[in-house]
Amino acid sequence: MEKQKKYKIHFAPVQGHTDWTYRNLHEKYFGGVDAYYTPFIRVEKGDSFRSRDMKDCDPELNTVQRLIPQVLGGDPMELDVSLEMLEERGYTGVDINMGCPFPMIARRGKGAGVLSEPERVRELMEVVKEYPGMQCSVKMRLGWENPEECLSLLPVLNDTPLTAVILHARVGTQEYKGEVNPDAFEAFYNQCKHPLYYNGDVLTLEDIQRVTARFPRLEGVMIGRGLLANPALAMEYLNGKELTSEEKYRKFKLFHAELLAAYAERLQGEHQLVMKMKTFWEYFMPMTDRKILKKIHKSNKLSQYNEALARAFVPGQEEG
Repeated sequence: MEKQKKYKIHFAPVQGHTDWTYRNLHEKYFGGVDAYYTPFIRVEKGDSFRSRDMKDCDPELNTVQRLIPQVLGGDPMELDVSLEMLEERGYTGVDINMGCPFPMIARRGKGAGVLSEPERVRELMEVVKEYPGMQCSVKMRLGWENPEECLSLLPVLNDTPLTAVILHARVGTQEYKGEVNPDAFEAFYNQCKHPLYYNGDVLTLEDIQRVTARFPRLEGVMIGRGLLANPALAMEYLNGKELTSEEKYRKFKLFHAELLAAYAERLQGEHQLVMKMKTFWEYFMPMTDRKILKKIHKSNKLSQYNEALARAFVPGQEEG
């Protein structure tokens, strides 16, 4: 019997969530991920970078087997500065974000905002060609407003020595709302010469299987919110089976405890710590009973947070 192809799973960067602390602990307790990405690094005035971005891509702080720094695409000079900095830090791979849909970014012609400007995309790809030692990938959307915009970019993308294209099957103006557009994705898939990853609303094992069955030539899938909600998803895919409810709760409890302890060392004071941990519950364990989630989100003190958490880690309290 022919062995079924295993597709690569890449962990999409999620601003405010998947920093080096989270990534290191996710690999320790769950794994199954072929590559982790930093949230995008952006250039400040001139050629400087935010200190938190520099810390997040510090090779000495990151213990995951494969980390790909992501930079914000849009300005060719800024891309040049970013690639030079990352090359000096010893990185040989980088991802160029041409998919961020947030209006504050896109209005400046960056992220997904660059997709409606083919000439600017061509200039970015010319910068890529100046760094033959860097393996560059591009994360993008179908377009800014029109899902056919990606097709007009294909000639220049196909002509650039990219290691991969990661395509989110929405346009930028949708942000993360509305339906994904697999038909528009297929049009790009049929003409893309680079290894291609599917991104967008991959939340379950069934979603991975559905996407890879429709697009068998994919290199893999990139998952963000789905892995935040179920950190075991990549491991379950790799092993070919879901964890039992008890296994999932046990692993998640250990993971969460170390995450809490790590942020307690990094952050200043109890209030900052609780605020930080509460942000994770925008995604964590969505099957948790709504009353318990409400208590978590209403917590202002660590004692209140821990009290609500004790109930969240009990198998069988899921919503029916």
